[in-house]
Amino acid sequence: MKALVALILLVQLPIHKAVPAAPPAPLGCDDPESVAAAEAAVNYINANSHHGFKFTINRIGDIRVVPQGPNNDIIFLELDLLETKCPILSPTPLANCTVRSFAEHAVEGDCDVKLQKVNGTLSVLASKCNSHADSGEDIRKLCPDCPLLAKLNNTEVLETVAAALNAYNSKTTDSYLRLLEIGRAKIQYHPAHTVVAEFAVGATNCSAEEAKANAGACQLLPEDQSNFGFCTAVMVKRPSQDLQVDCQLYGHQVPAPHVPLPSQDTSAGLVPSAVGFTNHNLGLSHNNPAASESSSSEILRSMLSAKSVAKRAVAEAAQHDKVPRPVGFVPPPPPCPGKIRHFDI
Repeated sequence: MKALVALILLVQLPIHKAVPAAPPAPLGCDDPESVAAAEAAVNYINANSHHGFKFTINRIGDIRVVPQGPNNDIIFLELDLLETKCPILSPTPLANCTVRSFAEHAVEGDCDVKLQKVNGTLSVLASKCNSHADSGEDIRKLCPDCPLLAKLNNTEVLETVAAALNAYNSKTTDSYLRLLEIGRAKIQYHPAHTVVAEFAVGATNCSAEEAKANAGACQLLPEDQSNFGFCTAVMVKRPSQDLQVDCQLYGHQVPAPHVPLPSQDTSAGLVPSAVGFTNHNLGLSHNNPAASESSSSEILRSMLSAKSVAKRAVAEAAQHDKVPRPVGFVPPPPPCPGKIRHFDI
């Protein structure tokens, strides 16, 4: 009899269905976690770029997080970067690198990056980047007299680099310097015809005096002794002629940075992808050898998949949000894109 009563009571008890928990709010582009992922990404990009200058974050355009399991997330980032004044070979920490101003004809980079975060540790799986200089029209609107970037294989630029390097080597008592690559150049015609060129150099196994006999025989120092640097040359061609060159050597770095392979003549300062262009294209499609990414196209496919997952998450979160809003309520700004840190181009 007691068992029958218990069974009747059990049948009469209301059954409460479990209400699924609302998915977490999407990560904002300026949230600390997003910034940490972006910093890891840009450090990876600079470490795997071997030409031109270092880039820094201007804005986090978008972030998507796809959970893979406990303490395991895949993160997709869209980044807007800006070129700094630090050559890629410079040991200067990125935090201490100055962004080139808009008037200096800024160069912007656009990157898609895929990362993984496991137990709080971030690692980059793959990245795909491109870069481009701001349009000359935009520069002229705000600064009509500012010189624009010249093509890296411009005849006047090549002549300036050759003359500057010869001038420096003829006066130095240290190692003979050899051109690695031309980084950027500008030509101004008024009020004076002036060429400004910036280029990377490497110390060789010859003294400047020894190189006078046969400069072609001088080779870059081996990796365990390598010493790279950067030079800026200013050549005034009219109304009077003048040449100034300043070179800074960084000293031996451990580990030694990867350097572009030079050849014998001045035009060797240009990799094929830079010939005819005003800036070295960041043009980085890099897969981490330790990751399982098969190609950079995997990033794009994964980005599209991540966006669809994120959109569903946002829609589900909106369905769970039933809290009435008071009159005059102003919703917070959208989580992405993030704030512009320097300037928009």
